[in-house]
Amino acid sequence: MDERILKWIHDIKLCIEEIDSFFNESEKDFVSYSNNIMLKRAVERNLEIIGEAVNRIISRDKSFIEKISNSKSIIGLRNQVIHAYDNISDENIWSILINHLPLLKSEIAVLIGEN
Repeated sequence: MDERILKWIHDIKLCIEEIDSFFNESEKDFVSYSNNIMLKRAVERNLEIIGEAVNRIISRDKSFIEKISNSKSIIGLRNQVIHAYDNISDENIWSILINHLPLLKSEIAVLIGEN
C-alpha cells in the first residue's frame, strides 16, 4: 500500500481511538454528550480529521471508495462541520458515533491488517 495512504489510514484509526477514549469513563449517553460543549467540539474535530484523511486517500487512489463504506458521506460531513458549522446537529453527530463509526473502525482495522 502507498506509504501516504497508510499514514492517513493510521490517522483515521487514531481519531477513532481518541473518540472512543472520550467515553472510557462513562457509557455513551446522548444527553451528557449534548450538554458537554468541549466533548462535542473534540468529537467534531476528530470527525473533521477523519473526513480530510478519507478525502486525501480517495483523491490518491479511487479504489478506496469501495474499501471505505460511505466515503463520500464522510467527506461531506467534514465539509459540513467546517463550512456549515451552524447547521450541525447534536443528533446527527451522535448518530454517526453510534451507527457509523463502528463500521469505519472495522474497515480501517482490515485495511491495516489487524483483522
